[in-house]
Amino acid sequence: MAGPQCCSNPPTLDPSAGAGHVVHLGGLSTYVAGSPESKLAVLFLSDIFGYEAPNLRKIADEAAAAGFYAVLPDFMHGEPFALDKPDRPLPVWLKDHSTDKGFEEAKTIIEAIKSQGVSAVGAVGYCWGGKVVAELSKHEQLIKAGVSLHPAWATVDDIKEAKVPTAILGAEIDDFAPPELLKQFEEILNAKPGVDSYVKVFPKTEHGWTIRYNVEDEGAVKSAKEASQILLDWCVKYVK
Repeated sequence: MAGPQCCSNPPTLDPSAGAGHVVHLGGLSTYVAGSPESKLAVLFLSDIFGYEAPNLRKIADEAAAAGFYAVLPDFMHGEPFALDKPDRPLPVWLKDHSTDKGFEEAKTIIEAIKSQGVSAVGAVGYCWGGKVVAELSKHEQLIKAGVSLHPAWATVDDIKEAKVPTAILGAEIDDFAPPELLKQFEEILNAKPGVDSYVKVFPKTEHGWTIRYNVEDEGAVKSAKEASQILLDWCVKYVK
């Protein structure tokens, strides 16, 4: 269920990263950026390393600059996965931080921002968060569109139940969502006439590539930027 790819190249967490700030929302500490007066929001769901990852907050800031109220909750409750805690290997850690729990908490967050006047929400998830987005995408009353980036644990059955426009961006080298699985996802989505979809496998990339890339690697930076632009374009098109 959990391999080394999920844990490779962890970010250096920074609680002060980003142009936004942290508020208490729906019971969770949440990084927010952009105007809370916006009627349109994007909910970001992190990978296992949590909401203090600078590259992830940077993408939330980009969504805010595009006019969205960007919301990045701490679904890990102050305990992102840490490689230096041998007594908390990933399978053990996941028992306390399951994607099922994340889905329930994401619903609470969506309810909270809608109570503040937001009328439409898109969801963007990475690795762990990609599975939660797959769950949210089954409920068109919750979100208008979903984007999953190198999703972990998303299944064919999840994709069969997608009811909102769905984009999936994957890696060429990925134990969790290998290209063969993404091809299945694409075929399922293409067979759903009422659901717009986009699936792309980025060559020469590995699981985690959109937010855990080597900043010195020009190709990696270019692929990550392209992925960010695709997710923003997807939200602009469908979250309204």
